[in-house]
Amino acid sequence: MTLHWHARSIADLPDIATALLAQIGNRRIITFTGNMGAGKTTFIKVLCQQLGVVDAVSSPTYSLANEYHTAKQEKVFHLDLYRLNDIDEAMHIGIEEYLYADAYCLIEWAEIIVPLLPDDVVRVSIQLDDAQQGRLFVVEL
Repeated sequence: MTLHWHARSIADLPDIATALLAQIGNRRIITFTGNMGAGKTTFIKVLCQQLGVVDAVSSPTYSLANEYHTAKQEKVFHLDLYRLNDIDEAMHIGIEEYLYADAYCLIEWAEIIVPLLPDDVVRVSIQLDDAQQGRLFVVEL
């Protein structure tokens, strides 16, 4: 199933995050693709708010992985794989531990680990929508 949402401003993101979470059921691994500056990290921050994360959410570009906690002490992982060169580097950072931790795992630049992803991964593409001056969210379930 493919879903489409349009955000004209950052104010639309909480509604999109809520709708996304309502649609994905028990799926916990969500990948995010889009050009640099498309808004992947910004949307993940909003998504973390909707999940009840109490920690400060920031880009894990240099650390590769951040671990957050919700008010219920559930873990949420946020990975940014932009700096990885190959799947071996992903294995070296312990990518499988994140993928099978029974926690939300939000992954930016996941293209490098596609062979490792489970079949039920949720794929979110964020595209600039110049015609409507916003962002188009395309979600593959």
